[in-house]
Amino acid sequence: MAKSSLKNALMVILSVITIACSTKLCKAIESPQYKIVHSESDFEIRHYRESVWMAAPVNEISFEKATRNGFHRLFQFIQGANLNFSRIYMTKPVLTSIVPGAGPLHSSAYFVKFYLPDKFQADPPLPLPELNLQPDPWTSHCIAVRKFSGFARDSNIVKEAEKLALSLSRSPWANSTASTSEYAYSIAQYNSPFRIIGRVNEVWVDVTGSRVNGCESNPIAAY
Repeated sequence: MAKSSLKNALMVILSVITIACSTKLCKAIESPQYKIVHSESDFEIRHYRESVWMAAPVNEISFEKATRNGFHRLFQFIQGANLNFSRIYMTKPVLTSIVPGAGPLHSSAYFVKFYLPDKFQADPPLPLPELNLQPDPWTSHCIAVRKFSGFARDSNIVKEAEKLALSLSRSPWANSTASTSEYAYSIAQYNSPFRIIGRVNEVWVDVTGSRVNGCESNPIAAY
């Protein structure tokens, strides 16, 4: 019953966000800035700038349940459950990072992450202790990205990660998965759960620079 109530509450929260944005009551949604340094038909390499995220650790077998749990706590944080009583605008994507381990999804631990808007990058609001959130500062680094459509589910995220790994193995970034990364891979979700058509999701994997041209050279586009 409690889990059902939590799920229903999250659906209501996200519907309010969707309606507000569709009626232009919210600002343009911010995203972490990056430049594309390599692009192929089924993946690209991006160089992300330094940034700060807020992360919710979750111990859970299911990716979907972990994402709901973590996002619920993050949503409370951006609605003012922080020591500054700051209201924070929604950003995208919502990122769920999978910690390597055992289990049907190769993990029983996740970090659900919220990118802090530019206004709060230098001085993030402190979350209330009971939310069990922690700032996650990123250094500038390279990420391999594969897009996929539909909904990100327990049933498809591993397959999408494997497709990205196969693509990388045939590219100049073969054997370049960052050995220092804490995460096996991450799933980035850009849309409200109420959007059915044209959904955008991505698999992210940290990579080191290519031996061919270096991660930061020859940018194709900047965002």
